[in-house]
Amino acid sequence: MRVVLFTGKGGVGKTTLAAATAALLARADRKVLVVSTDPAHSLGDALAADLGGEPAELEAGLFAAHIDTRALLDGAWGRLQGHLRTLLAGAGVDELVADELTVLPGVEELLALGEVRRAAETGPWEVVVVDCGPTAETLRLLGLPAALSGYLERLFPAHRRAVRGMLAGLAGGRTASESLAHWDRTVDALDGLADQLTGLQGMLADQRRTGIRLVLTPERVVAAETRRTLTALALHGLRVDGLVVNRVLPAPPASLRGPAGRWLRERHAEQQGVFGELAGLDVPLRAAEHAAAEPIGVPALLELARSVYGDADPVAPAAPAPPPLQVRRTAGEGIALDSEFELVLRLPGAADGPLDLARIGDELAVTVGPARRMVTLPSVLCRCAVTSARLAGDDLRVVFAPDPAVWMR
Repeated sequence: MRVVLFTGKGGVGKTTLAAATAALLARADRKVLVVSTDPAHSLGDALAADLGGEPAELEAGLFAAHIDTRALLDGAWGRLQGHLRTLLAGAGVDELVADELTVLPGVEELLALGEVRRAAETGPWEVVVVDCGPTAETLRLLGLPAALSGYLERLFPAHRRAVRGMLAGLAGGRTASESLAHWDRTVDALDGLADQLTGLQGMLADQRRTGIRLVLTPERVVAAETRRTLTALALHGLRVDGLVVNRVLPAPPASLRGPAGRWLRERHAEQQGVFGELAGLDVPLRAAEHAAAEPIGVPALLELARSVYGDADPVAPAAPAPPPLQVRRTAGEGIALDSEFELVLRLPGAADGPLDLARIGDELAVTVGPARRMVTLPSVLCRCAVTSARLAGDDLRVVFAPDPAVWMR
């Protein structure tokens, strides 16, 4: 089973390429589902089909759907929200305030991603192709499972007995048995959310199972955003396994003269310059030529996909990459105070934007441009202090030395 997510700046053609990839896979006798988490829901337009929330078979092996986040909000999340309101009311929080506190930013995107995972694990598909929203929304979407998982663990620790005892103490005038039964249902709902978040994190981080494709046009502004996206995804431990450059102009014939010839030659040269910059990102690169007509419908999408992939497998996993985060000892041994450790976080493109580090308790806050990640430090580094940090190519290297006040003795 493979899950491949397509994203990119709005208007670059990510929906078209997601649909084209799915159509090509279906023609290769693979059962494929293409779904849209983009609120714009233009997938049906690209496929020239009316799509709903349930997968519809458009032709042999090709299924498509729009994820209905409204229905998801009214379902499982609505039940959990009700439990949380009761929890807060039991703690003495005003009903209106409790309603506001249970509105979780990004929950629609989270539920959509959960639906993708459910389809991948329970459906008969060999491949699930996902048409994600524009880059900014996708970054928030892909970063949500890790962020919310950490938040949930802080607010409601996984130790079930401690949570039950705490909640029972907030029960007010209810009998102990009624209180425990009610709070048990709340904890069960929270446990279910925690399990879902853990499953989503595992799916996204599994490079053999999940691929992320960035779609862009050969323009310097778009390429700059793509580099920032690569860095932001790497910061969350996610790897992009392919770039697809859309609307590439062919080289004009030498016989073409006049203003049209000059424009095509200048535009082609500019696009080739962007290609040269992208080649240095160490990510597999494919090109889709600028078509004379907009590719709409399965036949036109197949033609586009064949020009992009040729005879290659469109969703083949990329070669394994080293772990995005590594910790190693660089000096000393055992519990010696002269020990030194290095945390290495791979961040392609980090040198292009502002980088900031902050130690917050047992976590390291890493901020690259608008993206931030709280890196939980291994236990040995929790007893150390940061002594230096530097960028070495695509690697952020943070050096730690034992803190004599808390170091192991």
